[in-house]
This record gives sequence, structure tokens and C-alpha cells, in this order.
Amino acid sequence: MEKKFRITVEGRQYIVTVEDISEGNSLLFPEPGSMQVPAPAASAPLTPPIVQRRAGSGPGDELSPLAGVIQSVEVSLDQAVKEGDRLVTLEAMKMTTTVFAHRSGRVTRIAVKPGDAVDTGQVLLTIT
Repeated sequence: MEKKFRITVEGRQYIVTVEDISEGNSLLFPEPGSMQVPAPAASAPLTPPIVQRRAGSGPGDELSPLAGVIQSVEVSLDQAVKEGDRLVTLEAMKMTTTVFAHRSGRVTRIAVKPGDAVDTGQVLLTIT
């Protein structure tokens, strides 16, 4: 299959003929509806990131999943919380991330306040 094209190079026009030499299928000009698109691969379900515990953190500590700035602390000292309750909201790169409780219990320590900068793995609060 041949196609003619007009090509301009440095202001000069050329008319060229291009021949498709591929076997059977034209990659440049496929027939309408002839392109096969593979189905998307099944992806694994999203899981929360695994946060590396810092030295000195305990089993009831809720850790920051990423570095950022604390926007709000949603709980108070001695408050009872259930697994999945909203604890802290932090901002990183104009995106907000909410930290949820990983266990039920009572908030015994709050280590951050709004405006504090935190690092990945830093203790935000403790639930016992």
C-alpha cells in the first residue's frame, strides 16, 4: 500500500511516496476497528503503606505514614476510640492524609499539635 505525503523541510516542499512494507498489517494506517487493545491486567487491592517503626515507639503508637505538617488532631487526651476512627489529618505537598486508628482503646498521649512538622514513622499519639 502506498501513500503520498507533502513534506516541508527548511521551507522547501517535497512530495514523497511511502510504501508500507510490513507483513499483512499496516502499522501506520490500520483499518478502522482493526486494532486489538489488550484488557487491563487485574491489579492488587490497595493496602495502606507499611510504616517503619522508629526506635522507642510502642505497640499502641499511631505513626505518621509520611512526612508533612499536622493540620488537625481529631481526638483529645483520655478519649475512647474505636479501630478506624479518624485521629489526625496531615498535609504533604498540597494533599491531605487522614490517619485512622489501628486499634480500639483510650488515647493516653498526644505527641503533636496543628502546625507541627512530622517525619515518616514519627509517633503522633498513643492508644492503650
